Amino acid sequence: MVNILAIVGRPNVGKSTLFNRLTESRHAIVEETSGVTRDRHYGKATWNGIEFSVIDTGGYVVGSDDVFEEEIRKQVNLAIEEADAIIFMVDVRAGLTGMDEDVAEVLRKSGKKVFLVANKADNPNMHAEVSEFYSLGLEFVYAVSAVNGSGTGELLDEVVKVFEIKPQEEVPDLPKFAIIGRPNVGKSSLVNAFLGDERNIVTSIPGTTRDSIYSRYKSFGFDFLLIDTAGLRKKEKVKENIEFYSVMRSIRAIENSDVCFLLIDATEGFESQDLNIFHLADKNKKGIVIVVNKWDLVEKESKTHLDFEELIRSKTAPFSDVPIVFTSIPKKQRIFKVLELGYKVYNNRLKQISTSKLNNTMLPVLTATPPPAVKGKYIKIKYITQLKTDFPAFVFFCNLPQYIRDPYKRFVENQLRQQFGFQGVPVQIYFRKK
Repeated sequence: MVNILAIVGRPNVGKSTLFNRLTESRHAIVEETSGVTRDRHYGKATWNGIEFSVIDTGGYVVGSDDVFEEEIRKQVNLAIEEADAIIFMVDVRAGLTGMDEDVAEVLRKSGKKVFLVANKADNPNMHAEVSEFYSLGLEFVYAVSAVNGSGTGELLDEVVKVFEIKPQEEVPDLPKFAIIGRPNVGKSSLVNAFLGDERNIVTSIPGTTRDSIYSRYKSFGFDFLLIDTAGLRKKEKVKENIEFYSVMRSIRAIENSDVCFLLIDATEGFESQDLNIFHLADKNKKGIVIVVNKWDLVEKESKTHLDFEELIRSKTAPFSDVPIVFTSIPKKQRIFKVLELGYKVYNNRLKQISTSKLNNTMLPVLTATPPPAVKGKYIKIKYITQLKTDFPAFVFFCNLPQYIRDPYKRFVENQLRQQFGFQGVPVQIYFRKK
């Protein structure tokens, strides 16, 4: 289970700077997801061997001055509900403000572990000025400089202690399928289609997070855990922040899953938020099945579904090798097809190719179509092996890995998919010096 750390506070106190510092500690292997909302906000960090997700709520305050307080209150409430620990950031240079006091009042009532962080304490002389923030009643005040990193180590030492002692519930070792997507695309209907008529064969399992409900389904040859984030109580006053809210929920479900069923609404097309949630699953190296719901409501011609498929694949490119199934959940059309594809993708994600088979199959292909020469130098790929990871990852050893360009990497990935079948699964490729 991955813990979530949320960074909250009024505008311009340095939340994004701290977010960048935390997530850049692993920037070589984890990318922040851009474009999911109005600002970069989701990344991963590791401290003292403990991995956690970081949410920067800084990009969600928009509009004129008269709506600032309302918007901030919304984002703080969302962070309180979703996060395991909260960093409440204030600005030591600007001093204590009324808006800081409003946020602190909400946080005090939350029952969550809150770390009060006075940012912009760029030199020791400013540390004495943090004392006024003790009036907020949030125990200790951490003086830090997000810009140069001073004080952040001591802060993180305390933050990960919260994560360290968090109890871990046991979950059966079964395929974990998460239902994700924008609000109102039919997630609850799909849950009910899977579970509603078969309550006698469903065993509820306590969720490992507050917002992920695990249900075991065992029937018709299927045995899996369904991660349901759809059937939760409706949130009030989630309007402007609905995009942020749905993404936070999706993060939880995605990180706890093996395969994600991404639901989209056929009557609305494949929208930008659908693509953003798709990228969340892709970045987390999860299997993906795209489920086009409400297909019965679309006027069709002979090639309508092919055109729709092509539209989706063009938007998800270069990762376009994803199964797409067209359903009408109320009519239970192709519901079991969704499960069949989910199992296929699940097995693709676990697939291990022997080193001898990899080399015997791929080396002739790559010799016939070698990487383009760079500066008169020829690149020779000599050896291939698969890494022991939770998803397909391969290392190609060659003489000049620095000259391998993205188009050739995509060519290699496509060849792997064609030869060994990794439909629906992100594939990671590394080129290393022999």
